Amino acid sequence: MEAAGEGGPGHTVHNGISGNARLYGPTVQAGDVHGGIHVHVAGAEPTSVPRQLLRVPPHFTNRKTELDELDGLLPTDPGQAGSPRLIVVNGPAGIGKTALVSRWLHSRERVFPDGQLYADLRAHAAEGPADPDDILGQFLRALGVGPPPAGTAEKASLWRTATAGLRLAVMLDSAFTAAQIRPLLPGGPGGLVVVTSRQRLTGLHLDGAAFFRLGALGPAAGMELLTRGLGEERVAGEPKAVRQVVSLCAGLPLAVCLASARLASRPRQPIAALADSLAPDSDRLAALEIEGETTVSKALDASYAVLEPAAARLYRTLGALPLPTFDVRTAAVACAESEQWAQHRLDELTEANLVEDIGPDTFRFHDLVRIHAQSCARTTDSEESRSRTLRRVTDWYLRTATAAEQLITPAQFTLPRDYAHPSSVPAPFGVEREALGWLDAHRNHLMNVLRTAAARGWHTTAWQLVDAMWPLFLRLRHYDLWIEAHRLGLEAARRDAHADAERQMLNSGAIGLAAAGRTEEAADWYARSLQAARDAGDVRDEGQALLGLGGCRLDAGRPDEALRHLNQAVDVWQACGYPRGVALARILLGEIALGRQDPARAIPLFAQAHETLVAVSDPHDAARALAFLGRARAQQGDHTRGTGQMREALEVFRASGAAHWQARTLEMLGDSARARGDGDEARTCYARALSLYEVTSPADARRLERAATRP
Repeated sequence: MEAAGEGGPGHTVHNGISGNARLYGPTVQAGDVHGGIHVHVAGAEPTSVPRQLLRVPPHFTNRKTELDELDGLLPTDPGQAGSPRLIVVNGPAGIGKTALVSRWLHSRERVFPDGQLYADLRAHAAEGPADPDDILGQFLRALGVGPPPAGTAEKASLWRTATAGLRLAVMLDSAFTAAQIRPLLPGGPGGLVVVTSRQRLTGLHLDGAAFFRLGALGPAAGMELLTRGLGEERVAGEPKAVRQVVSLCAGLPLAVCLASARLASRPRQPIAALADSLAPDSDRLAALEIEGETTVSKALDASYAVLEPAAARLYRTLGALPLPTFDVRTAAVACAESEQWAQHRLDELTEANLVEDIGPDTFRFHDLVRIHAQSCARTTDSEESRSRTLRRVTDWYLRTATAAEQLITPAQFTLPRDYAHPSSVPAPFGVEREALGWLDAHRNHLMNVLRTAAARGWHTTAWQLVDAMWPLFLRLRHYDLWIEAHRLGLEAARRDAHADAERQMLNSGAIGLAAAGRTEEAADWYARSLQAARDAGDVRDEGQALLGLGGCRLDAGRPDEALRHLNQAVDVWQACGYPRGVALARILLGEIALGRQDPARAIPLFAQAHETLVAVSDPHDAARALAFLGRARAQQGDHTRGTGQMREALEVFRASGAAHWQARTLEMLGDSARARGDGDEARTCYARALSLYEVTSPADARRLERAATRP
């Protein structure tokens, strides 16, 4: 069984995330350089400025007074001392907080030239509020700083550092507590955070927050909003009924929009009929004006009641899913229908203002609408039906992630897959780069589906999902998700009594722990895997665990112990006839020789590894071996041949989108250029490597900066 698609556990520990400086860095030595080398990153390709704010709803109406009041809270110079860096906009559900803040920040784009970030903190989501740790990772990646370190404290520190000099606006939508907000406050005086919440969040007074309470729309504004949806002619025909509908909507834009959408879909229905259906009992009138939820519920009931049966079914089905957003494919799979069917039904729900279209093929519920959809599902559909829906969606994510895995890491040994409900909806990608992009864009969906599978006791599906997500962790290095997923996967494999899967989870989970700097914990996982492999008589897995232990020992600064484990791995794999494993171990052995300035020993190790990996059709790992082979040859003095091999490997990494290995290869090219006295080429390579490290490995970026500027 092969748990590590890129170099095995041992190598992945030594991919520059931890301990790599002991191998061949710092790369600039004062004894060899006169005047120092300075890395200038101005020549690197600029990252795009993030503009993540939601689109302003087309029905946004008559909030000029509120916009002016928000302007009054924003100082002329956001960086001036004592100016509020935090504004809390609170108000009832459905009052229009998100639309107002989105509209205001969109109009202030020039005030924040370094970007506008958005996060939904999901205060009232069924799965619970968003974890600040997840949001910090999202923001750091948006700024080109990633993958983030493991742990909220380290992420928050890096976030403050990265934003210290930026004029950045951050919108935190639907917050639940002040504790959610504090880790997300940027560093420096030039940033602004605007929070929306149903709660007042008065605890943020201590953080210097300014507070703004958003009230209901006035009667005139409500009339204008309803008129936009129905047209002036229809409104003019029943002015009394229109005023009654607006009044019963209690000034809530969401309720008015739902009423408008229902009337627009029934052009022959009198407006008075809707007014009658919305009217509550007289003793419940006060409830309409408290937090708006009774009003919205009645409006939602009315909108749901007039849906066509197919659209109503999709509404209930989507409400039962543990996903923050959804697309046409998800809707099709959930209902076991075609994509065309799903697109038509989503159009109906969008027209009825029951789902929000927030981007290309991306939809979501307002949180109150989601609650209503969930309630409809519970009262209409059986538990068996809802469970079957979840299994269909879970199986589709498993099948699609597996398809991505097969494209990205074709040499990766994949354990069998089991599908309770196979789907004919195809994967939305055709090449490796697209597959990796899909995994990254859907990583939170995959984690939610994994958590659901684990919670429902679908143990086989749970560990298979983790196994299928391997390329996401390996290539994009979301350490926190990597570790959480493998803890869930390990427990699921144990409950499933699947020994092979348990060792797979131990091995690939250990890689994540080691890459996140948790070397001792990683070594413990490898040791448990080694014992399990020996108990099972699985020689191939025994070699995998030995390889991982060798990497951990090297990372801990114990190269002699590392060599012992690695040589044992070679012996084991040679005996059982696993040439790929032998090649992966030889790459690590070659790196140790490079670190000891012994290219003569390193070259044959890398050359043999490259030849084997080409033969077994593992292009990514073959390119890694080739890059190291080129570096070793350049270190020995054969600069022309060595540089050519490193550049050949670099092109492979560029084609596959392996940003981290592009950076590693560029750094090695820079080392080689420095050694032959080409300072300009060295600076260019280091600058390009640094710009990529800033995206993939901040620790390596800091290491390279320190090394390259050392006197």
